[in-house]
Amino acid sequence: MDILFGMAGSGQTQGGGIAAFLPFILIMFIIYFLMIRPQTKRQKEKQKMLESLKKGDKIVTIGGVHGTVGGFKDKGKVVVVKVDKNTDLNLNRSAIAGLAGTNVESEPLEG
Repeated sequence: MDILFGMAGSGQTQGGGIAAFLPFILIMFIIYFLMIRPQTKRQKEKQKMLESLKKGDKIVTIGGVHGTVGGFKDKGKVVVVKVDKNTDLNLNRSAIAGLAGTNVESEPLEG
């Protein structure tokens, strides 16, 4: 029986060509527009925000520390964040999550 099925398939040609790759191409297109493109847009917006920081801006760090930009060191690579009257933190620009009030998604629960 196996010989008959093997011989029956040998007379037929494999079809499809580019049509066989169409679902794969469609999936890649969808992934690009739903995942990759929005992520690059957010990265550009964050980079623009980090470059436009100035003294006096209220910020939130990645760790959740709220403070005010007090100055810059090392050619602008290090940001001095004033947390309190007597407390200054030296942070890399990359440690800043965003401006205060713009990236806070929800208020913490009081308890």
